[in-house]
Amino acid sequence: MVQRYERLKEIQRLDPERDFLEIYRLTVTYEFPWDITRALELALYRTYAVPSIGRLLAETAELTERSQKRYDDTALLLDAVVEHGFDSERGRTAVRRINRMHRSYDISNDDMRYVLCTFVVTPKRWIDAYGWRRLSGHELRAFAAYYRTLGAHMGIQDVPQTYEDFERLLDAYEDEHFGWDRGARAVSDATLALMGSWYPRPLAPVVRRASLALLDDSLLRAFRYARPGPLTRGLTRGSLRLRARAVRLLPPRQSPHYARQNPEIKGYPHGYELARLGTFPTPGVRGCPMPHGRPPEEPAG
Repeated sequence: MVQRYERLKEIQRLDPERDFLEIYRLTVTYEFPWDITRALELALYRTYAVPSIGRLLAETAELTERSQKRYDDTALLLDAVVEHGFDSERGRTAVRRINRMHRSYDISNDDMRYVLCTFVVTPKRWIDAYGWRRLSGHELRAFAAYYRTLGAHMGIQDVPQTYEDFERLLDAYEDEHFGWDRGARAVSDATLALMGSWYPRPLAPVVRRASLALLDDSLLRAFRYARPGPLTRGLTRGSLRLRARAVRLLPPRQSPHYARQNPEIKGYPHGYELARLGTFPTPGVRGCPMPHGRPPEEPAG
């Protein structure tokens, strides 16, 4: 049990402002790789409930017609930055690819900043509920610094500075903007179907029910899903807490686990090129050809 917390001690010896990438990498690839994957899935899913985001995703058809590819590409591009760093060739290629995709659409800075907030806040809340330990204040400072840096590379303006700032902005934005949109509901349904497809077909309805049981009431209302019963919620959430207890008893991970190693990544059995991941939309076909709060192609810094 003493050994189980050795990596946390290593993290606490680092400076969260200077060594944020190393702390983030240790936390997400050694301490919580499975939990972070689930939390980031939920983070992106939350964004669909903002109609301007969900509607755009429906119009591009990327998540309704090519769900697995969109899932894979998003995970692999974000993962490349975690594994190789912002200043590496692969990290720069990944950020450039992300920025070029976003430049093809009329996305407001407020929506971009909100999405960034979900990457900071949702993992903390997931791990508090279902992780084998809670994130330390040291880790939260590093998470905020990591995503401040990612936001700067993406050209996002007025990015929050602290975890508490990220959390306040996220809660206020969801209170103001969560709402019903038919296209967003289609994207939500497609995402739930994708998650079900990762398991044997008879389990797909079970996966859907379990996924809905993990959603908070604000999401259920936005998508107009029936609220799962207390038994379904209790079994689903209780199972995740039991898993956390079991993980706590395991020896610490000896090698990092990156998102590219996840079994849910199914579209590239023979490898991939970062520069060819993602979408290459035709201007004027889907999205607005005029800039509106878009990130620069190669941001300063």
